[in-house]
Amino acid sequence: MTPFVMFVLIVVLVIVVLSIFLNIVPLGLWISAVAAGVKVSIGSLVGMRLRRVRPDRVIRPLIKATKAGMDVNINQLESHLLSGGRVDNVVDALIAAHRANLDLTFERAAAIDLAGRDVFEAVRMSVTPKVIETPWIAAVAVNGIEVKVIAKVTVRTNLGRLVGGAGEPTIIARVGEGIVSTVGASSSHKEVLEYPDRISHTVLEKGLDSGTAFEILSIDIADIDVGRNIGANLQIEQAEADKQIAQAKAEERRATAVAREQEMKAEVVEMQAKVVEAEAQVPLAVAEALRNGNMGVMDYYNLENKKSDTKMRENIGAMNLEGLMKNAGPDKPRK
Repeated sequence: MTPFVMFVLIVVLVIVVLSIFLNIVPLGLWISAVAAGVKVSIGSLVGMRLRRVRPDRVIRPLIKATKAGMDVNINQLESHLLSGGRVDNVVDALIAAHRANLDLTFERAAAIDLAGRDVFEAVRMSVTPKVIETPWIAAVAVNGIEVKVIAKVTVRTNLGRLVGGAGEPTIIARVGEGIVSTVGASSSHKEVLEYPDRISHTVLEKGLDSGTAFEILSIDIADIDVGRNIGANLQIEQAEADKQIAQAKAEERRATAVAREQEMKAEVVEMQAKVVEAEAQVPLAVAEALRNGNMGVMDYYNLENKKSDTKMRENIGAMNLEGLMKNAGPDKPRK
C-alpha cells in the first residue's frame, strides 16, 4: 500500500470519526450556551442524545431564560419536555410574567401547560384583559314581551385557578343565565330598555367568575332589542286549545244525543210492534171467548158496533179539523 493511499484512508477515517462525534455531541450548541453564560457540560448534551431528547429544544429556551434573569435549570426543562410539555412556550410565559410582575413559578407554569392550556396566552390575558361577546340571549319580562340582549364580558386570567378552572363557555352560560333571570324579574320590557345598565350591575354582583379560570372585570350591554309578544302568543295558543276542547265536548254531546234518539226510535218501534202483536191477539181472544161461552153473539155485534161508531167519530173529527184549517187560511176574508 502506497503512502498516498494510506494518507487518504487516514483522512477518510478522521472525517468519519468527526462526523459521528459531531452528530453525538452538539458542539455548536455547547459553544452557543457557553457564550451566553449558561453552564452546561458536554456530558449533559451527550446524555440528552442518549435519552433521545433534542438538546436544542432544551438549551435554546434555557439560554433565553438565563438572559432574561430567570432561575431555571436544565433538569426542569428536560423533565418538562419528557412529560410532553412545550418548553419554549413555558419559558416565554415565565419571561412575560416576570416583566409584568406577576407571581408565576415554573412549577405552576408547567402544570398549566401540561393541563392543555396555553400558558403564554394566559399570561397575556392577565396583562391585557380579553373581551368575550355573548350571542343573542332571549329573555321574557313579566308582561310577556321578549327581550334579546348581547353582552360583552371583559375577563382577566386568574393564574391561580387556571388549572381545574372552567373556561369561556361557562362564563357565557352564567352571564346568559343572569341576563335571563334579571329580565324575567323586570315588570315590563320598557323598564329593561330604559335601564339596561341594571342588567350588568345585577349580573356582576352574582359572582359569576367563581370556580372559573377568569376574573370578570365588567359586563357591558352591547345591544338590546325587543322580540315577540310571548304572553299574547301563549294566550292565543291557550284560547285555540280551549276552543278545540269545547268543540270536542260539543261533538261528544251531539253524538250522545244522536245515540239517545236512535235508542228512543228503537224503543218506539219495539212498542209499536208490541201493539200490533197485541191487536193481532184480539180476534183470537174474541173467538176463544165465543167458543168458551164467555161472550154471546149479541155481545160480539155490540162490540163491532162500538168500533164502527168510534171509527166514524174519528173520521168526522178529522173532517171538521180539516175544514177549520181551510177556513182559517190567510186568503180567507174575515167577517
